[in-house]
Amino acid sequence: MGCLGVHFSLSPEEVRQIRAIDDESARVDYIHEVIEEEYFANQPERKAESDKSWDAMHRALSDGELTWDGGDYPLNHVVLGGELLYTDSDFIMVLKAPEQVRDVATALPGVTEAEFRRRYFGINPNSYGFPLSEQDFGYTWGWFQGVRDFWLRAASEGRYVLFTANQ
Repeated sequence: MGCLGVHFSLSPEEVRQIRAIDDESARVDYIHEVIEEEYFANQPERKAESDKSWDAMHRALSDGELTWDGGDYPLNHVVLGGELLYTDSDFIMVLKAPEQVRDVATALPGVTEAEFRRRYFGINPNSYGFPLSEQDFGYTWGWFQGVRDFWLRAASEGRYVLFTANQ
């Protein structure tokens, strides 16, 4: 745990441009130089930051582990599930198609604070590597609120979602 996560709501054309870049390192550069620049400066409503909470958020919404495919669809796609666009260990770049975005957005309103708390405190603290606590739960739940609102908007606009994090 230590890298900052960001979700971006992308248009089909932006996804085409990203997929057209064959070299994965060049893809990362494109994300930093084009997508991040555009969204942080001009489209802040189409991004959701999750700071370091994305790790616990993913674990709570999947099977408690930090894996690409653990847990049940669609909640396991909120953070890590989806199409890997970068396979090295220094950066995370995972894309979700509009159909997956709709599925996730449909499931998220059912995740109440009580349900999220149950899931969070079910994480194995040894594999998490960080103590489970009310403070960490509150931090993660707080970031989850913005991420959930982001997903609902992305689904309503029929957009893709790209999750990124530096490792």
